[in-house]
Amino acid sequence: MPHRIVIAAAVLLTALAVSHDAFAQSRATLTVKVENVSSRGGNMRVALYDRTSWPNDDAAPVTDGVVPAKAGETIVSLRGIPPGTYGLKAFQDYNRNEQFDTTWLGLPAEKFGFSNDPRVMFSEPDFDATKFTLSPGANTITIHLK
Repeated sequence: MPHRIVIAAAVLLTALAVSHDAFAQSRATLTVKVENVSSRGGNMRVALYDRTSWPNDDAAPVTDGVVPAKAGETIVSLRGIPPGTYGLKAFQDYNRNEQFDTTWLGLPAEKFGFSNDPRVMFSEPDFDATKFTLSPGANTITIHLK
């Protein structure tokens, strides 16, 4: 009888391990290379959005990341993301207040960027200008701060 319990436990643990590996392989990782980072320091903040959450400033991102800003290039890694179509926003939070600061005229006071480096005039680009496909496994994109 105890022998059957050990075998059943081994079968169950093997099934769980296989299930976990399959789940991990169906997820994506995203390495974001942020270029033109200022020497002013602070934090680099990136946020990944899907189409439904993009235009809504109150919507939470699918995932986000914050790392200390390094002059020139800063790398931010995001893990465990469902594959799909996303847009990415980034900014260098000089004063680490967790907000994108603007001047009294409403102009950007901190460097910012978006996936696909779209041209930015007077407002944030729409989702279609920033969208990219995230595949299972490792993915890398580069954005340039303005």
